[in-house]
Amino acid sequence: MAGVGDAAAPGEGGGGGGGADGPERDRRGEAEQPGGGGHGPAAAPQHTETLGFYESDPRRERRRGRAELSLLRFLSAELTRGYFLEHNEAKYTERRERVYTCMRIPRELEKLMVFGIFLCLDAFLYVLTLLPLRVCLALFRLFALPCYGLRDRRLLQPAQVCDVLKGVILVICYFMMHYVDYSMMYHLIRGQSVIKLYIIYNMLEVADRLFSSFGQDILDALYWTATEPKERKRAHIGVIPHFFMAVLYVFLHAILIMVQATTLNVAFNSHNKSLLTIMMSNNFVEIKGSVFKKFEKNNLFQMSNSDIKERFTNYVLLLIVCLRNMEQFSWNPDHLWVLFPDVCMVVASEVAVDIVKHAFITKFNDITADVYSEYRASLAFDLVSSRQKNAYTDYSDSVARRMGFIPLPLAVLLIRVVTSSIRVQGILSYACVVLFYFGLVSLKVLNSIVLLGKACQYVKEARMEEKLFNRPPASSPSQSASKAQNKRRSSPGLSTEENLSASVPSQPARPKDDVIPLLVTSSSDQFLTTPDGDEKDITQDNSELKHRSSKKDLLEIDRFTICGNRID
Repeated sequence: MAGVGDAAAPGEGGGGGGGADGPERDRRGEAEQPGGGGHGPAAAPQHTETLGFYESDPRRERRRGRAELSLLRFLSAELTRGYFLEHNEAKYTERRERVYTCMRIPRELEKLMVFGIFLCLDAFLYVLTLLPLRVCLALFRLFALPCYGLRDRRLLQPAQVCDVLKGVILVICYFMMHYVDYSMMYHLIRGQSVIKLYIIYNMLEVADRLFSSFGQDILDALYWTATEPKERKRAHIGVIPHFFMAVLYVFLHAILIMVQATTLNVAFNSHNKSLLTIMMSNNFVEIKGSVFKKFEKNNLFQMSNSDIKERFTNYVLLLIVCLRNMEQFSWNPDHLWVLFPDVCMVVASEVAVDIVKHAFITKFNDITADVYSEYRASLAFDLVSSRQKNAYTDYSDSVARRMGFIPLPLAVLLIRVVTSSIRVQGILSYACVVLFYFGLVSLKVLNSIVLLGKACQYVKEARMEEKLFNRPPASSPSQSASKAQNKRRSSPGLSTEENLSASVPSQPARPKDDVIPLLVTSSSDQFLTTPDGDEKDITQDNSELKHRSSKKDLLEIDRFTICGNRID
């Protein structure tokens, strides 16, 4: 370290004695670095770096960096380092809201499911209770016309014609079902292997959706063909071919549901319950096929309606299975408790699958839980609008179009199973049947009153009353569409919902015979079935509506049913 001593000695003894201060040392140090000033060899930069205040030395820096990268320093940094979540507050708030949404999904979903199941029950009880009475009233009017004279051009009103057709189809299919042997079908299915039965059950589920999709179109075509004004040019094949098509459809669909119930009955009566377990696991496969797909609000509404219809149908199938098993065991109440655990297991699996499926669909597609209250309001709007004086469809048909639930085949099968399982003999037995029928009528009326009150409440909460009572005057389809287009051009500041409601022609209060009656969607369809911000699609729909014919407008009623799988 001689060089360091030589460089420091002049600073200690020079400057008039007493030592130089800090600034003078800095200046002398800087003067000595370039060439040494002729006082011996030049000082190397690494020697000046040893004081730690002057010039950085690359080798010294690398040496210091290696000293800092010690294991203890790394462990200390890992144990003491911190972070602040408030720097990304929006992200963590969104994550928390997603958790809260998943926690709210079961409650909101089950509220929608309960309301929808009671809607299906109301439509199903209508076929069993009020439809026979309405058919009797229509036939009484038909037979009493010669006594009172023909005051109207129609023998029967359109609603009465549809009721008579439904009643005749119900009676014919009921007698046709007597030629189907349930016991032979049960033993034929029981002799199959488990894997084959699993495949058959999956095929039956797919066939049920296809039948429901095409079946409602067949029934609507029959109703419209039978009630279409006769002054117009004939553009159909006739009422009788449509009637036979409807009878064939209801009969085949009833057989399909019977095979489903028989397969479920075989699963209940199997010794190892392996088939029942496989059938229940099939519900969880549905999660895989639905969760990882992109869903809009419209598609989720379709799926919710399908789940409501599927759950109600499963309840009726379980009722049929219990009736058949109780008949085989001579109505022994002890056997009911043997079936009870399996029934609860099937119902619990359905509920769990629906909750998990909807929770993850809403999570992956950023849909809030409040959307289920909108769905419930839309179903309530269908119920309230069908009770109006100028309604264009019966409520049971509205439920069939919205949810894909057609009560006629299910009613035919249930009546067939009940009449074959319960023997009615004697006056007392017939009296019990009459009392049971009046009990069903009372249940139907009570259910309808409660549902109508709840529906009015949901419509008010959603502020949809104006869509019920705000009906523009009757006009032709082309005039309504052109007026809507002119209004859209003159008022560019209208909102999406106002533009869409203005572009849809409404049903006339009382259509004349020479005017083509137009069937359109209710306002509830437009309330939910338009994605937010899709103004381009709305404009395209408005432009296409002008060129649509009345034939295409008939399909607009059930365009959002899941059975047709039509996704816009």
